[in-house]
Amino acid sequence: MKKTKLVSIATCLLAATQAFGVGMGYSSFPLMSDKKLISTEATGVTSDGGGVGAQVRYTYKMNQMLTLDAGLGLSGGQRDGRIFVSSDYELFPDFMDQPRVSVKAQFENTKEFGERKNIFSVAPMVSKGFNFWGKEAFPYLSLPVGLSLNSDEKTYSSTLSANLGINGNIPVEGYQHLMGMAEVQVDLKDSYTAFVFGVSFPMN
Repeated sequence: MKKTKLVSIATCLLAATQAFGVGMGYSSFPLMSDKKLISTEATGVTSDGGGVGAQVRYTYKMNQMLTLDAGLGLSGGQRDGRIFVSSDYELFPDFMDQPRVSVKAQFENTKEFGERKNIFSVAPMVSKGFNFWGKEAFPYLSLPVGLSLNSDEKTYSSTLSANLGINGNIPVEGYQHLMGMAEVQVDLKDSYTAFVFGVSFPMN
């Protein structure tokens, strides 16, 4: 009941404002194969035309190597009308002293400052599980490199950002089946600076 109520609140928020999406999601977390999650996330963009908002993300761990996700968000500001789908492929697992290494491919359709853009990006990602005060969490670093195609102006440009985040089970009694995440995205070239905080709910 609590899960249904929270998802309903998030859906109402999405219906109230403009669409926006940000963040790398939960692909660095060691999910079991066939695991499905629905996430609600608070977002904030601090670059020009930014604003605060919320988004919903669906994550599916297809098998040991491949994780899929898709999402839609809401925000004020000039960066509106955005949806995204992505896939994360694991190259090396998190094992002993070896960090997890993966590559995430993503497609985004967005409207920024009144112009429609399609953005194709590839993001190498490195993550490693650590013990924090008796609880395991998974910090990660990613460098998404993208090609932004402006369908209105018939132009294109490259984008680059640095994403630093952490995810793990919420260390609160009664809520340890939920996962939380926090992430900061830093604009390096023609992207934007933002933050995201989220909670995910298992669907199976």
